[in-house]
Amino acid sequence: MKTFRELYVQADQTKEPISVVAAGGADQTVLEALSQAASRGWVKPILTGDQREIETLAASLAIDLNGFEIIDTPEPAITAVQAVVEKRARLLMKGQIPTPALLKAVLNDEEGLTTGRVICQMVLMEIPRDNRVFLMTDTGICIQPKLSQKADLVMHAIETCDALGVCEPRIALMAASEKINEKMPETIDAEKLVAQAARGDFGACRVQGPLSFDLAYAADAGSKKNIEGDVVGSADAMVFPDLLSANLTVKGIMYTADCHFGGVLCGTSAPVVFMSRADRTPTRLNSLAFAIAMLNHE
Repeated sequence: MKTFRELYVQADQTKEPISVVAAGGADQTVLEALSQAASRGWVKPILTGDQREIETLAASLAIDLNGFEIIDTPEPAITAVQAVVEKRARLLMKGQIPTPALLKAVLNDEEGLTTGRVICQMVLMEIPRDNRVFLMTDTGICIQPKLSQKADLVMHAIETCDALGVCEPRIALMAASEKINEKMPETIDAEKLVAQAARGDFGACRVQGPLSFDLAYAADAGSKKNIEGDVVGSADAMVFPDLLSANLTVKGIMYTADCHFGGVLCGTSAPVVFMSRADRTPTRLNSLAFAIAMLNHE
């Protein structure tokens, strides 16, 4: 799977800057990331929000807004989504705006970015120490996905792996235990999803579960526990059973490990750069490179 360095190199080869609209442009990390991405020829930025606030912040940061389009609006989320719907922007970025406000605009049945598929947050995680790059989902949207929704999460993971250069991805279905346990419904669902994969429902991939994090991540964990399989120690993507486990795991890694990461929404009609307002500029730039790779693969 491509590293962020490789995604940057790929984005640097963009022939025409890609229009990206940021919902809530009055944010230091948004302005810095879009300025850097624009200078590299990746994007043509559009900012929605309070124009005076955006311009004042940019001036204080010595960021030149030449080449930026600013749409002065009291409804930055709705305006940004509308720009994507009307094809004035090909990517959407979450800026200085509450997540519920953006999701309300994105999920609007008539004027949003819905496609009929499950919408999820897909995080690309890179841990250089272990030479590991893998996906994690759903880390931000689905609270308690049903079995059919989990199947769609698996498909999103497979499709994202394909966009990142992995043709037959190894998908780990995450749980607290590798054993089937009726008191742990996620293990039952994992067993059913593995059966679906065996029938060919997901195409070319290898699906294994339930697997605990150590088994999905580290090869030596499998040897110690006498657990074998194509996915053990080498998962390209981890599909979690619920938002709680996914979000706690990804944030635990983000804040304690030496890692690089970025996130996008899958299942929308256009890629959405979607990370926390607390994230730093490099994370936003990582997420842009990630989203551009997905867009170019469509």
